Amino acid sequence: MPLLRLISCLALACACAGPGAVVAPRSSASPLLGGNLPELRRRTLAGAAFSSEAQRGRLVVVKFFAKYCVPCQRTLPEAERLARRFTDVAVVGISEDEDAALALDQVARYGLSFPVILDSGNVLAGRFRVTEMPVSFLADRDGRIVWVGGPEQGEDALENAVAAARQERSP
Repeated sequence: MPLLRLISCLALACACAGPGAVVAPRSSASPLLGGNLPELRRRTLAGAAFSSEAQRGRLVVVKFFAKYCVPCQRTLPEAERLARRFTDVAVVGISEDEDAALALDQVARYGLSFPVILDSGNVLAGRFRVTEMPVSFLADRDGRIVWVGGPEQGEDALENAVAAARQERSP
């Protein structure tokens, strides 16, 4: 009987989404899911100031990566496509590389147009409780983390999560 109830709830949820609605992929587990986006206030590799608080009112994607992380290399092109496609979404990369040269190499290799911050000492990784990579956090317009994409996510998961969140409107 519980299985039948679950199927009914899923069918109702899909019907309520309406035709053409995008449904976010299942989120990866994270203790931050549902909570506020941790504060980000750092200089980017390009020298500009980045503040998560200044992004309030926009969807924010925080993408952790490193040159040594082979799976991260597969996800960076998707993050760049997303940043170019959804100009109303703030995308920020957090490089876990040991030095700026390695991070800048990734920026050049993938033509990253979004700001990238070097996480010296893994301070931000600790604040976001990153235990494996690649990982992406999606915050809604109110700064609440609504989706987390971990290493098990498919190629289009981040884009689908953003598309679903863009459908939601804050009151």
